[in-house]
Amino acid sequence: MRRHHSTTPRTTRTIRATRITRTTRPIRPIRPIRPFRLSRLTRALGALLLVAATGALTMGAAPAEPRRAAIPLDQVIPAPVSVESGGTPYRITSGTHIRVDDTPEVRQVGTYLAEILRPSTGYRLPLTTQGDGGIRLRLAKGPYGAEGYRLDSGAKGVTITAQEPAGLFHGVQTLRQLLPAAVEKKSVQPGPWLVAGGTIQDRPRYAYRGAMLDVARHFFTVEQVKRYIDQLALYKINKLHLHLSDDQGWRIAIDSWPRLATYGGSTQVGGGPGGYYTKDEYREIVRYAASRHLEVVPEIDMPGHTNAALASYAELNCDGVAPPLYTGTKVGFSSLCVNKEITYDFVDDVIREVAALTPGRYLHIGGDEAHSTSPEDYAAFMDRVQPVVARYGKTVIGWHQLTGANPAKGALAQYWGLDSTSEAEKAQVARAARNGTRLILSPADRVYLDMKYTKDTPLGLAWAGHVEVQRSYDWNPGSYLPDVPESAVLGVEAPLWTETLSTSAHLETMAFPRLPGAAELGWSPAVTHDWETYKVRLAAQAPRWDALGIAYYRSPQVPWPAA
Repeated sequence: MRRHHSTTPRTTRTIRATRITRTTRPIRPIRPIRPFRLSRLTRALGALLLVAATGALTMGAAPAEPRRAAIPLDQVIPAPVSVESGGTPYRITSGTHIRVDDTPEVRQVGTYLAEILRPSTGYRLPLTTQGDGGIRLRLAKGPYGAEGYRLDSGAKGVTITAQEPAGLFHGVQTLRQLLPAAVEKKSVQPGPWLVAGGTIQDRPRYAYRGAMLDVARHFFTVEQVKRYIDQLALYKINKLHLHLSDDQGWRIAIDSWPRLATYGGSTQVGGGPGGYYTKDEYREIVRYAASRHLEVVPEIDMPGHTNAALASYAELNCDGVAPPLYTGTKVGFSSLCVNKEITYDFVDDVIREVAALTPGRYLHIGGDEAHSTSPEDYAAFMDRVQPVVARYGKTVIGWHQLTGANPAKGALAQYWGLDSTSEAEKAQVARAARNGTRLILSPADRVYLDMKYTKDTPLGLAWAGHVEVQRSYDWNPGSYLPDVPESAVLGVEAPLWTETLSTSAHLETMAFPRLPGAAELGWSPAVTHDWETYKVRLAAQAPRWDALGIAYYRSPQVPWPAA
């Protein structure tokens, strides 16, 4: 079944006091005066005044920059394709400018970079299309693909070159990780701001590198979703899969069926107030994700996981009776009425409106845990629904149960089974893959971010077992499923279901530190995947997460720096 049923260390900063040197002028001889004796009180007051003056001078001086070595080029996550280290580091100073190509797309990436660097460095970092040196963002033809880049660093500057703006943006994420963690803070920090010398050449292994956020079990606001988007972007994730409907809540406004949101979205697991996104709010999430080069993949789960819809409209039920709203966590009990024609009017309207709001290529139709639908009805339902998605210009994604029906040409199947899933079920998926259905891999006992780390983890579920950081990282998507050619694997996605999660801190505790590992599996060449070296790079991310205020889990498997 897919869904059965930290303390953040403080960052210590050492500031070295500035030494104050005084120059004493020669004193001209003066005529002797009558000697006098200072009283004890006068001497004490003089000493106090001298101490006060010295303290004022010391406090008024700027703190010296701590001595810091540049972060090695090969310490970033995801691991780059190739690294050539050497040469003099580049130092960002008050005179640094960001040089961009004179196009809106490149200027947008430059503005994003400046907004990260300005608060912590205190520098102006103006954008310009002229001059030499500094930080340069440029588009050029080359072996970069749609998302690859090259980063060159030396004494005179840093240049990031890519074929597409997405590549420049991913190169900027690498540049962020090459700077001290304090660069992520929103107040001026001591430098120096060094970028190690050398060259990185990089491009992703897989085109699809996703993270799913379940906003149906517990509702998350636009600002909370944006925060998660920013965290995904740091690790070059390029798909945000939003699970927008389930038994416990419907989270997007549909004009033709308004009660879906206003009534079906009025609660959540545990009976809280729920919520939903207006169309403008959903557009804002899509826009914000696009500004971070993430494509939103909306999911409307069907024919199962539909109690919120069935409660909102009685006519969608086979018996014409609306069930009550549901706030529990059981699965598999609900189903649209496959034999009613109004069901397909409903599906057409919902897909049409969601597709119109979503500029991305994909629309996810769920299809898992439809235990209340017979296999024959399930296949018939999918045969009717998949063409609707195509009619509105989108590519179908379904959970891997879709491979038990008739996947449409070009459809994607998202595998969420376990290592221990039956050979028959894996063989069904493999047959579909060999027949042209491409796969997104999300094995639940590897990259389901809501699985408990250990039995003592207070959040999360454990139906797929306990998933510690090493287990989450230590597998190869290209050879994971027997008899599936690697060419059939489109990518990797890390889902985060929210039956037990209701705050941003909850999301972060379960996603970090496992999410960066899933991102590396999707981006980096298989030859770079090595737990012993990865855990060291992962540990080095902790100060950055501290600076960003990310509430991560300090797994004992990772050699974290001392608090």
